Amino acid sequence: MDDWDPKITNGLAAEHDVIIFDYPGIGKSSGKTPAGVEALTRQCVDFFRALGFKQVDVMGFSLGGMISQQLAYEYPDLIRRVILLGTGPRGGEDMTFTELSAEEQEDPIALLTVAFFTTSEKSKAAARDYIQRLQLRTADRDDPVSKESATIELGSIREWGTIPPTGRYAMLADIHQPTLIVHGAKDIVVTPINAYILAQHIPNAQLVMYPDASHGAQSQYAENFLKQANIFLTEA
Repeated sequence: MDDWDPKITNGLAAEHDVIIFDYPGIGKSSGKTPAGVEALTRQCVDFFRALGFKQVDVMGFSLGGMISQQLAYEYPDLIRRVILLGTGPRGGEDMTFTELSAEEQEDPIALLTVAFFTTSEKSKAAARDYIQRLQLRTADRDDPVSKESATIELGSIREWGTIPPTGRYAMLADIHQPTLIVHGAKDIVVTPINAYILAQHIPNAQLVMYPDASHGAQSQYAENFLKQANIFLTEA
């Protein structure tokens, strides 16, 4: 949870009830991290129902955006609205992530800076601000992600990126919830074409593409994103 940008979570919490949570085996959550997006989705549903929620909005980043798609597709009555950040569809373009390794977790600051921001001076300044914000909370911080959990999650991401037997993008037509897609025009982790694919195939979707931004586009443009997200969540 400590990797969520507090400027974003606090900004949303000013107008909405916001709950951030770690998947099983991640951070301070007990248990073993389940393998596969569908299994992670079921854990989310169990969590929502344990809290007594009958309907929720979901915002997912990267792997979380994959889980958010599965939630909207598989549990349409539970999910009201969806915000997808830096993510792509099942079987998307260049989404098997063969170049990624769980070993990269050993230097998280360097990984975040390179993957989330571009090499422009403006983006590098945004990266420094983002890293500082992540360090604001000092008490009771999450435990680092273990290599075991990181390996399981990477496997889930790679499986999602594989073209399924039902065909590419088949599930997207059945996601009818209003959906806000936010992406960086220079995302080096999930290539931007995937955001356009989501917007094209989800019937009630709108796309925001931020210029000179990589995987952490929502943090580089945090104030702008908050305005757009709050409008999206409250509009009729």
